[in-house]
Amino acid sequence: MLIVYYLITINILSALVFYVDKWNAVKKRRRVPEATLHLFEMAGGIFSILLLMYGMRHKNRKASYFIVSYLILIVWILVYFNFDLLSNVLITKF
Repeated sequence: MLIVYYLITINILSALVFYVDKWNAVKKRRRVPEATLHLFEMAGGIFSILLLMYGMRHKNRKASYFIVSYLILIVWILVYFNFDLLSNVLITKF
């Protein structure tokens, strides 16, 4: 259950940082570095950021950002399914 709370929290924080980046872009202010956004994605905020990419129409046309974001999503999916598979194997064996 702790992991669910973590993912909810990191996705809310990621959404806030992504929103600030969009706001700063509109106001022509200093932007949040893409490396920071990708760090939030790797930490688990990829789900909210991907939704906001299309909902806010922010960074969804920038190919380099788009590619890295989807690679991070693929890694998250692979880790989840491998962890799920591993836990099922361990539970059934022992």
